[in-house]
Amino acid sequence: MIRIAFTTLALGFYLFGAVAAQAQAFRLLMVEQAGCTYCIRWNDEIGPIYPKTAEGAIAPLERVNLRGPWPEGLVIGARPVFTPTFLILKEGVEVGRIEGYPGEDFFWGLLGQALREAGAEVPEPSDLRPQP
Repeated sequence: MIRIAFTTLALGFYLFGAVAAQAQAFRLLMVEQAGCTYCIRWNDEIGPIYPKTAEGAIAPLERVNLRGPWPEGLVIGARPVFTPTFLILKEGVEVGRIEGYPGEDFFWGLLGQALREAGAEVPEPSDLRPQP
């Protein structure tokens, strides 16, 4: 019994460490502007739960106004034109982008895919479903 508890505790610390290390490397930069209907929708549907998700732990959210000021030292492709635009950053370098907000279901899929392609350890959507 003690061995199981110790193993579970050790695994928890390992996973926490892995997520914490990824969080230092990844960020999700949301480019928004006042009056953006889809930004408001994202804020209502995703904003409150994002920090509580695996994606939120791996890539903490930062926000920037479309017109700036922008954080120093970013290396991104073309400057965003539309809002919202979500830039997936790894150590300050853009490694993925989601333009627009296609709704909650599509957003999670696109974000998870972009993070996995950039090397983050995000569970596949099928891994999140209850197993029989």
